[in-house]
Amino acid sequence: MITGAADDDPAGVTTYAIAGTRLGFSSLWTAFFTYPLMTAIQEMSARIGIITKMGLAGVLKKHYPFVLLIFIALLMVSSNIFNIGADISGMSAATNLLIPFISPKIFALLYSVLIIYLMIAWDFKKMIKSFKWLSFTLIFYAIAAFFVSHDWGQVFRFIITPELTLNKETISLIIAVFGTTLSPYLFFWQTTEEAIEEKNHHHEHHHIHDEKLKKEITHMEKDVAFGMFFSNLIMFFVMMLAATLFYNKTVTIETIDELSRLLEPLLGKLGQIVFTFGIVGTGLMVIPILSLGSAYILAETFGWNEGMGKFHRAKEFYLVIIVSTALALLMNYFGFNPVKLLFYTALFHGIISPPLILTILSISNNKKIMGTYVNSSIINILGFGAFLIMTVAVIMFFIL
Repeated sequence: MITGAADDDPAGVTTYAIAGTRLGFSSLWTAFFTYPLMTAIQEMSARIGIITKMGLAGVLKKHYPFVLLIFIALLMVSSNIFNIGADISGMSAATNLLIPFISPKIFALLYSVLIIYLMIAWDFKKMIKSFKWLSFTLIFYAIAAFFVSHDWGQVFRFIITPELTLNKETISLIIAVFGTTLSPYLFFWQTTEEAIEEKNHHHEHHHIHDEKLKKEITHMEKDVAFGMFFSNLIMFFVMMLAATLFYNKTVTIETIDELSRLLEPLLGKLGQIVFTFGIVGTGLMVIPILSLGSAYILAETFGWNEGMGKFHRAKEFYLVIIVSTALALLMNYFGFNPVKLLFYTALFHGIISPPLILTILSISNNKKIMGTYVNSSIINILGFGAFLIMTVAVIMFFIL
């Protein structure tokens, strides 16, 4: 549930709204298409964590060339910093809508300091439990969609037979949608969380004929399927709302104010307040996940102590959290448009996804690592399908 909600972070909501505004109902097919692909990749990532009791960086360090680990670590840490900066920008701009007399740059600083403080002072699970309830503001997008008049016949027709012009803008929108849905940081986060849970259970499992392990994997599969369904459900309704309200109209979604109008049909003037709580809530949930993801990757890469609640014993771990958040904060002082920054974050994720998906496929099909719990045929079909689709889209983006 947390992973699914984190996927609908400020960058995700912004990208889905832009896709709906630019492509209309022809964007909706992506919500159905990405669900099985996203579920398969997250299931692979989770299974790797359960079986190995390590994050992806730890698995790569133990079983693959160190140069591959360094390449992926640099790619992920830089991607996470860029994402943190974009989310802080979106949170600050949204809060500025409610309190216009305070600069977004001030809010960016305040949010960054708050996040660093909470990650040092609070237990991580307590923090996530507190913030995850704010993610339920995302449900308002689904409710709002039913307060707008749609031509449902047209909606279903465009889901089945989308009308798309194959040009650079369309390809970039599809890459961004896939990139923010199949977000690379979620692969690493899912693996790390499952590994931590498995260690906490003190389950010394074996790869063969372990009934408890089979039950854990079955439970995980249901958990992942539900979380990804929630994520894609919100994606669908954000796109549908944007398509109905803004497609072929003067709104182009270039400002946070325009983005906040998605909830006006349901909540009127209150929509801006709920929108801000949603953007801030998911931001406060996903930014710790991003910075923690970088910390776990570098800790496993260089053999540092790791784990929340261990500041004095894991100073390098916490230093990564502080430095990555501080570097991301600096992005907010260069005058970037928050909406464009959020969208380009999604586009960047889409561009770097193919090698990361291929790496996960390699690990989850390696019997030396996974024992008898290698991928099933259907998971491989979905995983390699995601890899091929993303690869072709990225190639087309650069040649068109």
